[in-house]
Amino acid sequence: MIIVVLGVSASGKSTLGAALATALQWPFFDGDDFHPPQNRALMQSGVPLGDRERKPWLAALARSIGDEARAGRSAVYACSALKRAYRVALMEHVEAAVMRFVFLSVTRAVLLERLAKRRGHFFPPALLDSQLRDLEPPDPTEPAPILSIEATQPVEQSVAEIAAAFALRV
Repeated sequence: MIIVVLGVSASGKSTLGAALATALQWPFFDGDDFHPPQNRALMQSGVPLGDRERKPWLAALARSIGDEARAGRSAVYACSALKRAYRVALMEHVEAAVMRFVFLSVTRAVLLERLAKRRGHFFPPALLDSQLRDLEPPDPTEPAPILSIEATQPVEQSVAEIAAAFALRV
């Protein structure tokens, strides 16, 4: 099984994804590590990414997801996957039966507070509104099962909720 923890910047994707992977004893992959240098440079300079800039990033993530699935390995990924089309793109090399998505729901106020406390990250707070504009929350047409959870609850509670929803042992 491949689980993708998704949401806007500062929603807690990496924190929850890493904790979930540790609990499951699965590898963890952070979507930020798949951005080409030009994407990071754009974001650092305050330029929001568009579909064109995200396309190679999503393709690299989809290849990695496909590699893990073909090798028969389970894994957890953290990736913004803001639009339904991006979630579809992540599944280019896998069947829906092996994919699960976890959407982190959180208010703008909490996101701004978290971004203000973040140090050494390439994503500036000024770009948050562009991500919120691009965000397409989950709906019934999603390409694979998706669980929405509140991103302000304790990480341990979120891990337990995900494990229960997807019938996983932690």
